[in-house]
Amino acid sequence: MAVGPTTRRRQLGADLRRLRERKGLTLEEAGAAVGISKATLSRYETKEGAVKWPAVDALCREYEATDEERSALVELAKGAKIQGWWRSLADPIPESMNLMLTLEDEVVREDHYACMYVPGLLQTRAYAEAVHRASEVQCEEREVQHMVDIRMKRQELLDREEPPRIWCVIDEAAVRRQVGGRAVMHEQLKHLLTMARRPHITVQVLPFTRGAHAAAVGSFAVLRGQTPELDVVYVDILGGGLFIEKAQELERYRLAFQYLSAQALDFESTAELIDQITKES
Repeated sequence: MAVGPTTRRRQLGADLRRLRERKGLTLEEAGAAVGISKATLSRYETKEGAVKWPAVDALCREYEATDEERSALVELAKGAKIQGWWRSLADPIPESMNLMLTLEDEVVREDHYACMYVPGLLQTRAYAEAVHRASEVQCEEREVQHMVDIRMKRQELLDREEPPRIWCVIDEAAVRRQVGGRAVMHEQLKHLLTMARRPHITVQVLPFTRGAHAAAVGSFAVLRGQTPELDVVYVDILGGGLFIEKAQELERYRLAFQYLSAQALDFESTAELIDQITKES
């Protein structure tokens, strides 16, 4: 199973590139000054592979970084190999989920557009089980429970002392679709209303009456890091997910989410609609 770069590693690469460019050095010049090759320095900056903290320290000194900047980057280099809780799981997890967990472990905000199902972070266990059984019809029950366990564990980030900001725009179809039957859906909608009352969680419904919109192609999530260059978009595809990092495509999804949020019902109207659907279910 491929292991994606940790958030710390991605931050380190972005900061090293920023400091070098601020100093006005090329990759070749900077590498020669500290005794590493252009290829090695390029790898350091492209968020992939291992790094040696003494080399990071030397680069920071060459770039005339402040003591605070140098200390922060050295700590990032030392912590770049730290792995999250999911690495200790006995059963394997899909590669796309592995990378999602890596990125989400230190995300500061998540913007979700959901057209098929309620976003995973806001799902009840029974609802999540029904989704997995429907999506992976050939999976054994043990595997379904394993994936649901991971989803439930993911939700613990919502209970952190400083949780990330979660903003969800959910298509009306997703809150009306009876996943798992009436009882499961009723519980899910009540849970959605409860979660929407948390100060760091925003839920909006995009009603059918809005017609065509900016994300007719499907669900996606913008995972936002400490700085914009650390943002990643996750797009749902059959059998997994696609991660997008190119600046132009990132901006396209950011703008799409802004448009969707503007088109969706406000918070009070969303709560009223969900409550109405709950009473009908």
